[in-house]
Amino acid sequence: MLDDVRAFLKGFGSSFKDQSTEYIEFEERELENVFALLLMGSFVGIPSPPTTLVVRLMPHMIREMHVMQQRAIDLDDVFGEVAGMFDID
Repeated sequence: MLDDVRAFLKGFGSSFKDQSTEYIEFEERELENVFALLLMGSFVGIPSPPTTLVVRLMPHMIREMHVMQQRAIDLDDVFGEVAGMFDID
């Protein structure tokens, strides 16, 4: 019986770890998008930072530019994705 309780608690903890990892990955994606929008904001009408800063960071932005392009293609509903993660109906 003690082994069954341990197995249950182990599965319960594993479930929380998986879910919290999913939340952190989602937050990381959103923070990358915000960072990319801050640097490339002139495309959507947001005042951009100084050009020299943008030019220096541009080589490091290749992944973020691909992510922005893919998100524009997919047109995901961010609020819907957050509501789905928290099981909001």
